[in-house]
Amino acid sequence: MDTCDVLVVGGGPAGSTCAGKLRQAGLDVLLLDKATFPRDKPCAGWITPAVLATLAIDPEEYRRGRVLQEITTFRTGLINGSEVVTRYGTTVSFGIRRYEFDHYLLQLCAVRQSMGEPVSALARHDGGWIVNGRIRARLVVGAGGHFCPVARLLGAQIGREEVIAAQAAEIAMDPDQEHLCRTPADTPALFFCRDMKGYGWLFRKGSFLNVGLGRMDRKHLGRHMRDFCVFLEQRGDLPAGLAGRFRGHPYLLYGGQGGRTCVSDGALLVGDAAGLAQPQSGEGILPAIESALLAADTILAADGDYRRANLEPYAARLVTRFGGESMGIPSSPISSGLLRFLGARLLASGWFARHVVLDRWFLHTPILYSSPQSGRAGQADR
Repeated sequence: MDTCDVLVVGGGPAGSTCAGKLRQAGLDVLLLDKATFPRDKPCAGWITPAVLATLAIDPEEYRRGRVLQEITTFRTGLINGSEVVTRYGTTVSFGIRRYEFDHYLLQLCAVRQSMGEPVSALARHDGGWIVNGRIRARLVVGAGGHFCPVARLLGAQIGREEVIAAQAAEIAMDPDQEHLCRTPADTPALFFCRDMKGYGWLFRKGSFLNVGLGRMDRKHLGRHMRDFCVFLEQRGDLPAGLAGRFRGHPYLLYGGQGGRTCVSDGALLVGDAAGLAQPQSGEGILPAIESALLAADTILAADGDYRRANLEPYAARLVTRFGGESMGIPSSPISSGLLRFLGARLLASGWFARHVVLDRWFLHTPILYSSPQSGRAGQADR
């Protein structure tokens, strides 16, 4: 029987971050994942500078042999509509390849690993856990994404939750395709669906082109994805013949209906397993990393006594960090026609595109506004 203090299930950013901090504090940590790394992960692959700062990653060191695409400009608008170009004049985000980024973090955490091993059995035993009949752990951290088996054990209604459904592909371009590609490497494009229930993206990272679309409504996702690709091809943004095999991935927005229970006796959930994606943009990497660090702090404070009462502070810390309720687009009686009209008018506004869509929803920076009475700039509440 292999024994450990903490078994982390899932080797993505949440799992590797939590495992690494616990190992540095002296705990015996084993990380288990059903995949072998590096592995492909359907995702836009976009991080804010806060991710690098939180993990103390030196950008120059990371980009040696890896993609770290600086982002200085955005194109935003409606699918089959006009666009607004917003230039910041400085780097405000980075593009990464999850294939590289997740593997880098996994190597950085330097914990014992059992890769290529899914969780086939997970049972409580003598105040701890027996996993797959061969691993004995005092505490289990669920970091296995939306379908995490630890989340299921804690009561997640997987398959019956209101999720964001997305499809994405990262396509390797040959030299000729790269030469013909009109998408600037520092300028991602974000185009919203006309019903305002989702958005598509186009993002170039060197010789790779990342295309995807996510929606609050799962119906006809494939059709929405195809229509978006046709729109991009007609604009000349997506070279003809660059058809990638789109892979789907669902995730939960933080604060949505029926949020997941993140704490139980001897168990915690972090990242997408806990349902922590940002309500407006769907970003999950920074919330995953922050939740992993909060979970590690809670585990260390419990000092080996992993009863639920000693792990509950983690749930409170999540509320303090991310808020107690959803900040996403709520369900409302507003007619679909009026919602489309409002969306089109707002997205055509350069001010709204920069200060709300980009600064607030995607970059998570405060809104600055000018008071008509005083003419002085102030900071809006977040």
